[in-house]
Amino acid sequence: VLLVESGGGLVQPGGSLRLSCATSGFTFSNYDMSWFRQAPGKEREFVARISSGGSNTYYANSVRGRFTISRDNAKNTVYLQMNNLKPEDTAMYYCKVAGFDNWGQGTQVTVSS
Repeated sequence: VLLVESGGGLVQPGGSLRLSCATSGFTFSNYDMSWFRQAPGKEREFVARISSGGSNTYYANSVRGRFTISRDNAKNTVYLQMNNLKPEDTAMYYCKVAGFDNWGQGTQVTVSS
């Protein structure tokens, strides 16, 4: 299982970013996918999850209404659209395959003016 996150960066409060997670090494369309994040000094926390077919999505209360998870099973890629970003969204963001313990290198999101 290989997970490669990208799309992070520095953005001002209220701005937007779109994260991508390219995957390989498993049958992507068979598995739910999730995004997690970890801020400095804090534990890794759940952000969002999407079902294998893309029809069901779940969000942490802190991001619901601002973030949207989606996937492209033809490209073996999962996305996280983040709008109205807040300083408290600053963290390293990781994607994860349901049922596997593998993590990618993550992509850093920094929200600051």
